[in-house]
Amino acid sequence: MEFNDQNTSGKYLRAKKRVEKLKGYYWHLTIFLVINISLSVYKIFLDMRGGDTFEEALIDYDNYSLWIWWGIGMFFHTYGVFGSRLLFMNKDWEDKKIREYMDEK
Repeated sequence: MEFNDQNTSGKYLRAKKRVEKLKGYYWHLTIFLVINISLSVYKIFLDMRGGDTFEEALIDYDNYSLWIWWGIGMFFHTYGVFGSRLLFMNKDWEDKKIREYMDEK
């Protein structure tokens, strides 16, 4: 019986660590979106006040450069958290979804 308790405890610790990683990732993603959207809107507004048209402001690289560079970091964080599960529509994903839908009532 002691082996089962240790096994359960080990599973719990691994699951807790995984949840902490996911929590950190979702916070990072939320901050990424909020800051980048805010800065893009602000920069577009400044460009328009400076005389650019809305269309010119929209295509200005400087308004989106942070998205690109921070996005590269987000990609690596995503891969670090999800690893090979990054390609979420793989066979394991399909099997899990099938089981999930079969279990629904």
